[in-house]
Amino acid sequence: MSKKSIRFFNDREVRAVWDEEHSKWWFSAVDVVRAINDEDDYKKVRNYWKYLKGKMAKDGIELVSVTNHFKFQAPDGKQRAADALDAECVQTLAKNYPNNRARAFLEWFTYSDNTIDGQSKKKAYTLVESGLLDTMKPGTVECLRQIHAYLFGGLYDFAGQIRTKTIWKPAIKREQICSNNLPSVSGFDKVKDGTLFCRAEYLMQNLKHIEAMPESTFDEIVNKYVEMNVAHPFMEGNGRSTRIWLDLMFKKRLKLCVDWSLIDKKSYLAAMRSSTTDASAIRALLGQAMTDRIDDREIFMKGIDYSYYYEQTD
Repeated sequence: MSKKSIRFFNDREVRAVWDEEHSKWWFSAVDVVRAINDEDDYKKVRNYWKYLKGKMAKDGIELVSVTNHFKFQAPDGKQRAADALDAECVQTLAKNYPNNRARAFLEWFTYSDNTIDGQSKKKAYTLVESGLLDTMKPGTVECLRQIHAYLFGGLYDFAGQIRTKTIWKPAIKREQICSNNLPSVSGFDKVKDGTLFCRAEYLMQNLKHIEAMPESTFDEIVNKYVEMNVAHPFMEGNGRSTRIWLDLMFKKRLKLCVDWSLIDKKSYLAAMRSSTTDASAIRALLGQAMTDRIDDREIFMKGIDYSYYYEQTD
């Protein structure tokens, strides 16, 4: 299977593989059970899945057959064939679960693909597969605008448009928001109850400054990424767009990219919050996750999965 996807329910991975012949996704049955039960012990989950499969078979509910075995990575790191369920069978399993734990999972599974994030994520997959990223000029504002327009076109009326309003994130509890490299007059204020991004009237000036920043070394690229995050040029969808923009710089300039699956969500969010005054944490996180597998399609697809996962609220 050439196309794989990871979805997240309550911080639990639900892996899927694409069946080209039948044009549908197959989901790891063990992952589904693990997510519903919120269970850490892989062996316990696997045994419970065997029990469920047998119980439902006795009740006349057939969920899988020997033809529906796809390879997923086992805890030992090896690829092994495992039971997989298509979307219809996942919903059947959840509806017939022995307890009410599956109710929230079923609602998430049924509707998550129809949300703006779900639709945008599909666009992100297409963007990676289309080859359009190879035609963009890395590190430029226009490149970032093109990425944003592709991800959110038809979903937001401001897709690809630089914002003209001042925005902020509430309740982050930071005393001062400033830029690492931009001058103090560049439009960043002190706020007590949240993160204030670059004021709209100074935004274009700052974007020109960021675009002119060098990007020939790892540290320079990370600094540029941090500054663009602080600028926050769009009303929504900044993180998802800017992470692709970052990987494009790494790929074009250093022949490297980020394996985002190696970066814990909470650690990443904390590092990005602190990067407004000290970029060392995000620099360390990205540094330990770099890979030279820039032509590995799965690395980029997995990167999209994790990028959208970082945006999920707890």
